[in-house]
Amino acid sequence: MQNVALVTGASSGIGLELARLHASRGGDLVLVARREERLNEIKADFERAFGIEALVIASDLTDPAAPQNLYDALHNQGVTVDILINNAGFGGHGRFIDRDWDGDGPMIQLNVTALTRLMHLFVPGMVARGQGRLMNVASLAGFVPGPLQAVYYATKAYVLSLSEAVSKELEGTGVTVTALCPGLTKTEFLERANMDGIQGAKLGAMSAEQVARAGYEGLLAGETVVVPGALNKLNAHVILPLLPRSLVRTISMKTMEKG
Repeated sequence: MQNVALVTGASSGIGLELARLHASRGGDLVLVARREERLNEIKADFERAFGIEALVIASDLTDPAAPQNLYDALHNQGVTVDILINNAGFGGHGRFIDRDWDGDGPMIQLNVTALTRLMHLFVPGMVARGQGRLMNVASLAGFVPGPLQAVYYATKAYVLSLSEAVSKELEGTGVTVTALCPGLTKTEFLERANMDGIQGAKLGAMSAEQVARAGYEGLLAGETVVVPGALNKLNAHVILPLLPRSLVRTISMKTMEKG
């Protein structure tokens, strides 16, 4: 395998579209998600359409042992990962005090701990080889507090901060770190996070393909923070930084309210 991109959460949404873009440019893939049957379908489609090689690893990254097991499986098969795309993640709607730890605990494990562990496992090898690319899928949510999705927004703030910090540390090594920060996107995420009918959805959502294309181009260019969409860029870099934090909290909550 050559020019290998490992994509977590590759069975649907942004992860699937990122994998498709990489394959369309002749890159091989390691496809990681829970749904093995779906991954095998994607593997067959991509290998037939693009003439690439894809390896499927079914893994539930909410399992604390999963990142190490994934790394060991690839090491034992002699697969070198050139691009690590940490895309897997989920959210959950509702007041913090009303949500169960059975939902928020695995969310933190996946969005924060597994992502960080995979970086620890794969990035040192990239640095030793003098080349590599890393993408962490954060969110526009990482720029603001998120009432009614408090834990999810907090995980994405962590991902954004970590990505920017490690990007700076790795300057001059040949390894780049990109944080992809999409706004509302049309994927299975909305349904799983119980976000159907939120006020923010009335503002419209980008397609997963649009988000992935912006992210992949930013990854290849070595950009540290990629915010897809003109309105999202304006909010993240101009409007939100100028507003009082109390107003930002109010606006953020309004976008998450249903009705």
